[in-house]
Formats: sequence, C-alpha cells, structure tokens
Amino acid sequence: MIIILILSISISVLLNNGSDKPTPLHYTFTILNVYPHDSNAFTQGLVFENGTLYESTGLYNYSTLRQVELETGKVLRLFSLPSQFFGEGLTIFDNRIIQLTWKSNQGFIYDKDTFNLLQEFNYPTEGWGITYNGNRFIMSDGTAVLYFLDPETFTITGQVEVYDTSPVTQLNELEYIHGKVYANIWKEDRIAIINPQTGQVTGWIDLTGLIDLEDYDPNNVLNGIAYDKEEDRLFVTGKRWPHLFEIDLIPTE
Repeated sequence: MIIILILSISISVLLNNGSDKPTPLHYTFTILNVYPHDSNAFTQGLVFENGTLYESTGLYNYSTLRQVELETGKVLRLFSLPSQFFGEGLTIFDNRIIQLTWKSNQGFIYDKDTFNLLQEFNYPTEGWGITYNGNRFIMSDGTAVLYFLDPETFTITGQVEVYDTSPVTQLNELEYIHGKVYANIWKEDRIAIINPQTGQVTGWIDLTGLIDLEDYDPNNVLNGIAYDKEEDRLFVTGKRWPHLFEIDLIPTE
C-alpha cells in the first residue's frame, strides 16, 4: 500500500510538471496592406517609428542604413557602410539608431535624424538581430541564445536559451512587441514569439504563402519585422522582396 501511494504521488508530480509548460499558440495571417519594397534591399533589420521605416541591408559592398517612406518605398535617407562590413540587425534607442554587423564583432550608433555616425561598439559574438525592450537591448547571433546588453555600455548583462520542445536555433531579426520578442527563424517562413524572461516559445506565426517569388533565390528569405506602436500595425518583409506587408494574425486550432 505504501509503495503504491508513493508511486501514485510520483506520477502525479510528473504530470503536473509537464502541464506547467505552456503549449505555444499557432497563428496564420491575413494581409491588410501591401507596400512597395526595394527588391535590391537585402533586408537584415527593420524598425518603424514616427511614420517611417528604418532599414538595415546586408551583403559586403552593398550594406546600408536607410530611412524609407512606407507608402511608396522611397528611400528618404541612406548611409552606405564601408565595404568590409555586412550590415545586420537594427533598433532605435534614445534618438539613436543601433546597427549590428555580421562577423566583424562591431556595431554602429547613428543620430536618427541625420545618420551621422556617433560611436562604434564591440560585442564577442556574431551579430544577427537586435531590439530594445525599454530597459536593455536584446540581441541574437544565429544560435538559440538571446543576449541582453546594457544600452549605454553594450556589455552583455545576461542571456537566455530559446526553446520549444527543443532549443530553437537560427534566431535572426528581432522585434519587441507587448513584452514578447518576435524572431525570424532563418530560412523558415515562420516567426517565433518568445517570452524573453524564460526563453519559452509561446507562439508560432506561419507565413507560408505570404509571397510567391518568381525565379526564386534561396537566399531571399523572410526577414524583417517592424511594429507601429501608435497604430498597432505589424509589418513583415524579406531579403530582396518587392513588397512589404502589413498583416493581422489569425489564431489557428
């Protein structure tokens, strides 16, 4: 009787522990608006603020920082990076633009209004995506890890491993929305919604079929998430995509 009681308690504990882990929600999408996007822009980072888009593009010899008019796709301001840098993630902090580079372990800080280069900084990993949560920068490096950086010193102050049933790797472009990190998964047509405190994936957005690229280049993958806080609008695009999409999320069974 005692053995049976102990066994029952053990099984109950295991079941309860398993039920504590949240099951990610799943979403598909509907397209609300379609906007022009420069099909030569190898999008690596995307931010929306005060009515315009800010975009970081990659590739050696072609990397840029851009301010882009949403409705027309017109480039309003452009800064070209030196040829040895491959532009990556982008975010805005205190009227400054923060831009990462891929393998150079070096980032740049610009004045948001003029694109004048204000400062450079370093980090020990590759640079993929970056966003700001109101307190710290959150950065990805292509692994399953998100790093937290002090916004003034750029020192790493913490990190968390992102997981669903197993670690989720290839975390790319990031956007912070309502307390969650939205992350492109490199070479996949889906976005992970992540609890940055625990690393748990709480949702998946399936964007399969969002665009049908003719003469498809396998490098022209989904990459670029921007959120309009004022109008509660979500924008997505990809590398060398001819369009930028405003989408609404639809929960699925």
